[in-house]
Amino acid sequence: MGQILEFTRSDGASTRGYFADAGKGRPGVVVIQEWWGLNDHVCSIADRFAQAGFSALAPDLYRGRVASTADEASHMMTGLDFADATHQDLAGAVKFLRERCTQVGVTGFCMGGALTIAAAVHVPALSAAVCFYGIPPAQFADPALIKIPFQGHFANRDKHWDPEQVNALEQAMQAAGAAPEIYRYDAEHAFFNRTRPEVYDAACADLAWERSLAFFKQHLAA
Repeated sequence: MGQILEFTRSDGASTRGYFADAGKGRPGVVVIQEWWGLNDHVCSIADRFAQAGFSALAPDLYRGRVASTADEASHMMTGLDFADATHQDLAGAVKFLRERCTQVGVTGFCMGGALTIAAAVHVPALSAAVCFYGIPPAQFADPALIKIPFQGHFANRDKHWDPEQVNALEQAMQAAGAAPEIYRYDAEHAFFNRTRPEVYDAACADLAWERSLAFFKQHLAA
């Protein structure tokens, strides 16, 4: 359904992403990749959003590279400039969608979940955020500074971001006067990724998807 195209970062440089168009006048969602890169799975999520009525743009943060092993993915994620990705790539993706869409939200998975929180803190043109199992360092993006509607999906058996970290995120936002929707699932990290049968949980993934769509429909006006 979608296509690879080029869009402009905040600094004026050109970069690329996968765009799935839901039609003129629809809301938009920036979809942020896992640490694997902009692979077929991420593109399929953008397509699913378009089918649900949201134009979706997934920026290619690794500039065409896609990891095939966890070691390779870890290496590429470690080499990513998170501040540059947030303030330049993600802000540019939001601007691209704002020119075509009524309102724009952001979602992401794993590394992309952490960048979802970063975008919610640092990119003011966003109207809502949905995070899947990712939390950035507070010194880079303090969740207490999030002022837009926020929904989070986390796994109780996650070895990357454990329940204590999720509780701390929720408490920080609540202490700042926010009312985040935080959902916890009896599942493993990356339970939404259907291409990884060792961790994929269809029931949890379907429920999280339904909650995400309902949240975006509530907070992003068509």
